[in-house]
Amino acid sequence: MSKIASVFPGQGSQAVGMCKNFYDQYAVARHIFEEADDALGFSITKMCFEGPDNELRLTCNTQPAVLTASVACAAVLKQYDIYCDVAAGHSLGEYSALVISEAIAFADAVRIVRQRGQFMQEAVPVGEGGMAAVLGMENDRIVKICNEVATESSGIVQAVNFNCPGQVVIAGATAAVNRVCGALKADGAKRVIQLPVSAPFHSILMQPASKRLAEALAQITIRDAKIPVVTNVTAKKVKFSAEIRESLIKQAASPVLWETSVLNMLADGVDTFIEVGPCKTLTGFTK
Repeated sequence: MSKIASVFPGQGSQAVGMCKNFYDQYAVARHIFEEADDALGFSITKMCFEGPDNELRLTCNTQPAVLTASVACAAVLKQYDIYCDVAAGHSLGEYSALVISEAIAFADAVRIVRQRGQFMQEAVPVGEGGMAAVLGMENDRIVKICNEVATESSGIVQAVNFNCPGQVVIAGATAAVNRVCGALKADGAKRVIQLPVSAPFHSILMQPASKRLAEALAQITIRDAKIPVVTNVTAKKVKFSAEIRESLIKQAASPVLWETSVLNMLADGVDTFIEVGPCKTLTGFTK
């Protein structure tokens, strides 16, 4: 029997004007944007539609903006009776998945991800951490080179996003990331691309953010999910509130196991993936 998965993008999917067409056409989408504005105490709607881009790209703004746009898209699908059997989200997108599974109320989620963005940015001073995408190299080889450089340089660097076959993102201390980039190129990586980010997301350098996030999550209600959600941390389905909370705490400082998540959904009978949000990044990974 066929199954549908709704998958939600994370940071990097934002763009000024995103989902404006849904906002203009559908009352359910407008309601989501209005609820986000009320929850945050400022107009994330205006920032989504008018920018400026440099403000939208700040992680404390990007995260609630992408969440809002994604949940607005999901509300339109629901209006047309398009439902999923399982949900998943890449990094920040996991919060969108938990909202549509009714594990977290949208207003709570949009406030939490704004805090999450602040915590992650403040965990490592600007300029002291970085990330790079590695194309065309086996996962095990990337992990091995990261481990070798981290040992030699005493700087933390690790593989943090296992996106799809042939695409892995590394993160860590700036000097260590730069050394790994050089080593990967010398070892035959097809391409190594430094990413324009201001922090080493999902590396263990984000542990201070995880600790602060745990305190913030303790202040909101998390329910059992009505739709199973495949988590980034384990690539397995979770449904109960306690395991959802634990996964979200760990997620900020743990690798995103997206490739394994998709493989597990395929093995579970999923044959249709609907990317719900303002871009097509996850569609590319799935292909």
